[in-house]
Amino acid sequence: MNFEIYCDESGLEALTRKDAHLFIAIGGIWMPADFRSEFKLRLNAIKESYCVKGELKWNKVSPAYLDLYKDVVEFFFSTDELRFRVILIESMTVDNYRFNDQDAELGFYKFYYQLLHHWIFDFNSYDIFLDLKVNRDKGRLKKLKEVLHHSNLTSEISNVQALPSNQSLGIQLADVLTGLVAAKFNQKIKSEAKQALLNLAQSKSKTKLAPTPKWEEKLNVFKINLKGGW
Repeated sequence: MNFEIYCDESGLEALTRKDAHLFIAIGGIWMPADFRSEFKLRLNAIKESYCVKGELKWNKVSPAYLDLYKDVVEFFFSTDELRFRVILIESMTVDNYRFNDQDAELGFYKFYYQLLHHWIFDFNSYDIFLDLKVNRDKGRLKKLKEVLHHSNLTSEISNVQALPSNQSLGIQLADVLTGLVAAKFNQKIKSEAKQALLNLAQSKSKTKLAPTPKWEEKLNVFKINLKGGW
């Protein structure tokens, strides 16, 4: 079966400035490739019903647009074809000097590997889309594809590509959900609208957005333990 994965991140500054946030979050939306057209049709219909033409983003959640974002969250939880996985990295445990040759960008893509690898299954093919960003090393996406390929030989990694978020509703939905989970764990929600959206998501999620087992399929939260142990 062919799948598409749309990814975004929240709190990346904490990879190099540990006091910025408690956690960095990297998240992705998984969907069957043949669902993409319906996904775009239905999500665009929600936006049009509120006369919204711009991007959906966690940072845009406000009292004026709360009902829009509630409908977006409801859409995710009510749509069986959509799954979401997010990894949380505790900023104080990241050691780029010891493990990444002092290269925070390398560490960032290692974490992307952890997001993706554990939800790539045998005999499927995957097209992976990341939010566009400027990398110091221009070969990062090519290397990520190679590493995913070599660790998933019975699956096909068809594509790893960066897209501007304004061109991808999948990345926009990943932004909203990743930002929501990151805000909960970073304990920084001061907006009543964002808190209301978080409350809605927790009421819809059977795990209340807490760390989940690997096999949790709808909304999977993986809190990485970089300290080792069990």
